Amino acid sequence: MTVVDTVISCRNVWKLFGSRPESYVKTARDKSFDQIREDGYIAAVRDVTLDVGRGELLVIMGLSGSGKSTLVRCMSRLNDITGGEIIVDGQNIMTLSERELIELRRRKMGMVFQSFGLLPHRTVLDNVAFPLEMRGQDRHERRERAMEVINLVGLQGREGYFPRELSGGQKQRVGIARSLVIEPDIWFLDEPFSALDPLIRREMQDEFLRLREMLGKTIVFITHDFDEALRLADRIAIMKDGVVVQCDTPDKIVLKPATDYVAKFTENVEKSRVIHARGLSKPLNGHTVEGLPVSGDATVLQLARQLVNEQREFLPVADKRGQIIGTMRRQDALDILLGSA
Repeated sequence: MTVVDTVISCRNVWKLFGSRPESYVKTARDKSFDQIREDGYIAAVRDVTLDVGRGELLVIMGLSGSGKSTLVRCMSRLNDITGGEIIVDGQNIMTLSERELIELRRRKMGMVFQSFGLLPHRTVLDNVAFPLEMRGQDRHERRERAMEVINLVGLQGREGYFPRELSGGQKQRVGIARSLVIEPDIWFLDEPFSALDPLIRREMQDEFLRLREMLGKTIVFITHDFDEALRLADRIAIMKDGVVVQCDTPDKIVLKPATDYVAKFTENVEKSRVIHARGLSKPLNGHTVEGLPVSGDATVLQLARQLVNEQREFLPVADKRGQIIGTMRRQDALDILLGSA
């Protein structure tokens, strides 16, 4: 994805835990994770630089302790950073007063966490309306708005239920509705589906993709599940020991892992189910390609029958609007589908 309009910009961000992290960070740049730990500090985030574009879905993933949750908490300034800067919609959030920061979160940011965090003595309707209540919004207006998002996430008819009367998937939908009720521009989700059973998790991913398509939010989504990352992301940032070791599209990460660590995530992936025509396309560079194009959003597996029967060496690739964005070599796709000769 080409980032045209940057919403979140992280520049050389550090988050150290220890006795005097602000003074120590000046000497930490050239030290490894283990060296920093030997000096008595924990480097949760190390010199991270990345941008999130407007309308982009960036997945940050890694194993437990990799720093992914800490990085997202820094983006919303739930954690203050030790070094670097984070710019959100043109504002350096580290310079904001507490009042300004609260207003930024209330106005622009929605957050969903792994723990549902529902108020047990309140109904679904009152849980969803709670952020609007904190804003001081009129009771009738906030309940009307809450019902809109309850219907949006498929919980109509359950607005009078209490959390104890809901399944895990329904509780997570309440959490999602509550984060959406303020109409945020930026949506942070920290492993929102990891506590769910596999079938419900898949259903929630489907629901999430539907909402994403409808709402067009800028989304930062955390997971430790590579399959989930591949299914949801425009780009994936993979973290290890506080460092982003690769940030790229799912297709490029699977095709060209930057490190052995990244390669371990990709080694058991069935590439034909993951790699899209757009991931294999090359720029036209003034050349023309004849014939009907293939959809850039189609996976190699979805194109299997056409690839086997096709006679053309190069196939034009089109975007969602039908405009040609490049050309795909048929043999490259067949090698992914059948294995290279």
